[in-house]
Amino acid sequence: MRHVFVYGTLRSGEINDIACAAARHRIDAPHWIGSATVSGRLYDFGAYPGLVPDAGGPVRGEVYAIDDTLVPVLDEIEEIYPGVDSLFQSSEVIVALGSGEVLCLLYVVAGDSVQGLPRIESGDWVLHRLARDVEPAID
Repeated sequence: MRHVFVYGTLRSGEINDIACAAARHRIDAPHWIGSATVSGRLYDFGAYPGLVPDAGGPVRGEVYAIDDTLVPVLDEIEEIYPGVDSLFQSSEVIVALGSGEVLCLLYVVAGDSVQGLPRIESGDWVLHRLARDVEPAID
C-alpha cells in the first residue's frame, strides 16, 4: 500500500478518475485520505494539467491510499514507460494533511516543458477547467 497525490485528470470525477481506473483493471478501490496541497506551479496543457514542483503557490489535489498494483496503471495513464523519455515523471513528495504528513507518489513535468503554456494561477485544475470550458451564452 502506498499513497498518491493527484491534481489533474486523476481526481475524482475527472476523465481519468483514479477510482474508475482501478475498477477497469479490477484493482482494489483507492481509499480517499483527504484534500491536500503541494508547492509548485500548475500549467494548462489543454486536455490535462502539468505540475512543475518548486516553491510556487499551492496546487490543490487529493491524496489516496492505493494498492501497489495500481501504480503501473497510473504510469500508463501518464505515459511513463521504462527507458522512454516522456512528458511526465514520477517522483515522491511529503504532503501535509490534517492528520500529519504522508509520502506520496506524484506525477510532475519539467520546467522547460511549460514554456508558452498558460499558468493555472488558482492551482486548482478542476476549477480552472470548469471556468475555461464554459461557453458564452448566445443571445
